Amino acid sequence: MSRSRAVGLLLGFVADRVFGDPGRGHPVAVFGSVASRLEARLYADSRARGVLHNAVLVGGCALLGVGAERATRGRPLLHAGATALATWTVLGGKSLEREAMAVHSLLVAGDLPGARHRLTYLVGRDTTSLSENEIARAVVESVAENTSDAVTAPLFWGAVAGIPGLLAHRAANTLDAMVGHHNPRYERFGWASARLDDLLGLPGSRYAALAVMVANPSRAGDAWRTWRRDAPAHPSPNAGVIEAAFAGSLGITLGGTNRYGDRVEHRPTMGPGRPVTPGDIPRGTNLAQPVGWVAAGGSVLAAANRRC
Repeated sequence: MSRSRAVGLLLGFVADRVFGDPGRGHPVAVFGSVASRLEARLYADSRARGVLHNAVLVGGCALLGVGAERATRGRPLLHAGATALATWTVLGGKSLEREAMAVHSLLVAGDLPGARHRLTYLVGRDTTSLSENEIARAVVESVAENTSDAVTAPLFWGAVAGIPGLLAHRAANTLDAMVGHHNPRYERFGWASARLDDLLGLPGSRYAALAVMVANPSRAGDAWRTWRRDAPAHPSPNAGVIEAAFAGSLGITLGGTNRYGDRVEHRPTMGPGRPVTPGDIPRGTNLAQPVGWVAAGGSVLAAANRRC
């Protein structure tokens, strides 16, 4: 199964690069609907209820993956196909780049209100009063963070744990986006989802930072130094790593003040360079693409040489 897993990961990655996410009926959207319905039944201002919510949904996806692995055991073509489908389902690199460049196009056209609105598809911060450069910073930070969350981390777990790893990671990451927030409703209920996503994202974010160095070797030293110096001050153990690596590789400074409704976060700055401008958005997506290919190549090799 190691070879069919490797083939499936590669085919799924290529499918994401070619097609991106389907416009309708995405399995992740279906999962989100199920998660919302379960939340309506289980919600309480309680960590225990949040743990139950998370365990049912992430555990259910992992079990679905185990079933798929067992159903295709001894059938290399079916196993490769199932792995490819799961990989395509959980990856989001192509769609991430499309959204980033859509914001860039609006900025280039001088449509600041439109860019602020389109940015809400990428980030959770308040965008209503952001300047052009603040929008650009938000986009580059989102591209960096989601290159880890939606590309390198799922590829890592796919190589290590196959279809169960792919589905469980995506479930955990989706739940973190839904309920892992610092606000009165989710501070306790979303605690388990946020912590599990942090845990599962640890190897993927480091893998992503290393891939940045391979993808842009001329600035590998800057990426490494920025990662080691600036990432520990970031409130996220994973976003800080990949954002710092991107900042060093691109020669820019990320971080600063973000507003989330009534809550304001003053995040530490990362990187040795100048502030971000709209022209850095395509530079960020142009870095994310080879990072994805590097991560895919490493995951395929690891899967092919793993004893299943």
